[in-house]
Amino acid sequence: MLRTAPLNKSLVLKIILIFFLSYGISLLAWIQVQDTYGYAMTFVSSKFVAAFKDAKLEEVLQEDNSVKMIFRSLKNRKNVLFLIPLKTSVYAFNVPLTLSILACLFLFIRRKLRAYGEAILLLVVVHFFYIFFFGILRLTEVFMGKGIEELNPLLLTVYQFLWGFSEYTFINFGPFLIGIYIFMRFKKKQPGDKSFAE
Repeated sequence: MLRTAPLNKSLVLKIILIFFLSYGISLLAWIQVQDTYGYAMTFVSSKFVAAFKDAKLEEVLQEDNSVKMIFRSLKNRKNVLFLIPLKTSVYAFNVPLTLSILACLFLFIRRKLRAYGEAILLLVVVHFFYIFFFGILRLTEVFMGKGIEELNPLLLTVYQFLWGFSEYTFINFGPFLIGIYIFMRFKKKQPGDKSFAE
């Protein structure tokens, strides 16, 4: 009969305490910086959207929990501006949760500086692609609607899929996927492991 190790209740309580404490702290800190982060991420991503769509990024306007991207098509001779609003909380609400999960992994991973660095980089990349695909989809819809681009339902479907995939997979499940990745990549080796070298 297979025997399982007894549950370490003190360790479980410690993890729960770390999670809620770190979530509260990261949430309070995130509220203070989310607008600045949202503006910076949107500005950088919008530059790539403009280059991809043969457009010019005229301006990025910041409001409370919202950023507006203003583009002008380089294909259209008319000086028409296209405004695309995006709420920062739509894609960045997962930051406090991600940080809390990473805090809980502190006891179980090695090379912590590298691990947390990779985790933050992954989170930023996920947010970048969300904004990028969102901007491409919305700008394509507007351009096709205004006759700047030829109507192409297949291309729209591809962009919708990429944006939907980034939203439902990476945004909603990103904190858990990043946590699993960091744990599997940096977990402490056990004495019984063949690769144990500590």
